[in-house]
Amino acid sequence: MGIPTEPIGSIPRPQKLIDGMRAFGGGRMPKHELDALVDEALRDTIERFEATGSPIVTDGEQSKPSFATYPIAGLAGLAPGGVTIAFADGHTRQLPKLAGGPFRYATYADTYVKAAQKYARVPVKQAVISASALSLLYPHEGVPRYSREAFIEDLLHEHECDIRRCLDAGACKVQVDFTEGRLAVKLDPTNSLLRSFIDLNNRVLERFSLEERRRIGVHTCPGGDHDSTHSADVDYAALLPQLFDLKAGSFCIQLASERDRARVLKIIARESRSDQMIFVGVTDPIDPRAETPHEVCDRVCEAAGYIPLPRLGTTDDCGFSPFGDDTSTSRGTAFAKIRARVAGTALAASALRI
Repeated sequence: MGIPTEPIGSIPRPQKLIDGMRAFGGGRMPKHELDALVDEALRDTIERFEATGSPIVTDGEQSKPSFATYPIAGLAGLAPGGVTIAFADGHTRQLPKLAGGPFRYATYADTYVKAAQKYARVPVKQAVISASALSLLYPHEGVPRYSREAFIEDLLHEHECDIRRCLDAGACKVQVDFTEGRLAVKLDPTNSLLRSFIDLNNRVLERFSLEERRRIGVHTCPGGDHDSTHSADVDYAALLPQLFDLKAGSFCIQLASERDRARVLKIIARESRSDQMIFVGVTDPIDPRAETPHEVCDRVCEAAGYIPLPRLGTTDDCGFSPFGDDTSTSRGTAFAKIRARVAGTALAASALRI
């Protein structure tokens, strides 16, 4: 059977596509020309993904503006000046804020699934943004004639639709990106914010059957943008015990870039449930050097000392370009790391005789 391995989501976009997105946003390129660039990038991404031997692929988020904002790109009823996320190197990303209701997605992620399936010969995985991340759109000052309670009900409905539409489209796995989990601990060391995020996301996950939840995973990491993070300084011990309260079938956990992997693995082994699959990160997108298959093999074997083999899988620490304009990692490096993950996982399966 081997050890399962799967990607997180994003692949750096070709510069031609990034330039095209900017031109389209500025009114300097017609939609059909942008669509052609997206299709060209998608085809190349799928071909190069499959050439790595990856048993599962994604669309590389080629047409997403970012992993977090795809549902609201072009949406009316938004204003600038929302929550600002600060990264360790000093740069920031800022969300918009809601200015009116009702809240509806402008884009559902099943459109990405269907686009990838046109070219993919292997199963397609799809990442979606969490309800808790999108809950940050609602401003502290409120929205006229649209209460936070009404917004949350609309948000939960839209998030459920996003996941369900991907499952119905044939995605082999739907991954809920929960990168704000570790950040929540940084912003509120009492863990009240984290608990509210967990509870909110569970209100969506509870709407799915047990069988459906086996195809729904959660991804956690300290953020990744321009080779920097927003919460790598937060102790995993403050996040992981509550993370595994999420009612998902699997968890993709950033691990390759952790200073003390063994300590984190001990926490995972202690806190995770026997019915939860654990995909440990074995490649670090922020490290400019591509790992070797033997390095990956060593990391998998290390993880196997703590996580039972029937529950162990491998992944990348994070997407390689969660924000569309991030070119800090090249496409070549991203695929080299994926190739090493796939080959190293196979080496580990052989060494562990499975």
